Amino acid sequence: MRLLQHRVALVSACLPIAIAVTACNQPPAAPPASSAPAAAAAPASTLSPVEHGKILVIGGGCHDCHTPMKPGPNGAEPDMTKMLSGHPESITITAPMKPVGPWLVATNATNTAWSGPWGVSFAANLTPDKETGLNMTERNFVIALKTGAHLGTARPILPPMPWPWYGQLGDDALKDIYAYLLTIPPLKNQVPAPIPPSGK
Repeated sequence: MRLLQHRVALVSACLPIAIAVTACNQPPAAPPASSAPAAAAAPASTLSPVEHGKILVIGGGCHDCHTPMKPGPNGAEPDMTKMLSGHPESITITAPMKPVGPWLVATNATNTAWSGPWGVSFAANLTPDKETGLNMTERNFVIALKTGAHLGTARPILPPMPWPWYGQLGDDALKDIYAYLLTIPPLKNQVPAPIPPSGK
């Protein structure tokens, strides 16, 4: 009798497990038929052009070169009081650096001037200051980043500006960057003209 009770208890305990395992092995039920077409998906982004432009400026690394660096507790950090104002006019550079050892390119302490085979290039002031800042139309801004022509009409944009990568963005994305740059604080800072290579 006791053996029979143990068997009944064992079967009672195992039966729910067996049912659950069997249920898991069944194919999933077909979804119910829909009588109405599915609603259109919501737009992927509801950002304004300025908000989208800000994200592109941050993600695109514009601050890495156009915002001067300053010493911080963990090394160089962007000086956001000079946000996107380019190479400080107070730092004078008069000639290209001569490459040392295996180095072909050098930069200064603010990371806003670079010396290489092209001479010396300086990060532009991207703020909307009317005298020293972003002095081009939206159209010329897009042309500059699509073609590598400075101001959209002039000499080639010099390294290290990665205009070929920005040029792969759509026109609307470049217009959003331009729209954002027009909203940041204008900072008066006259960036010098590039210096040609030595001997040229």
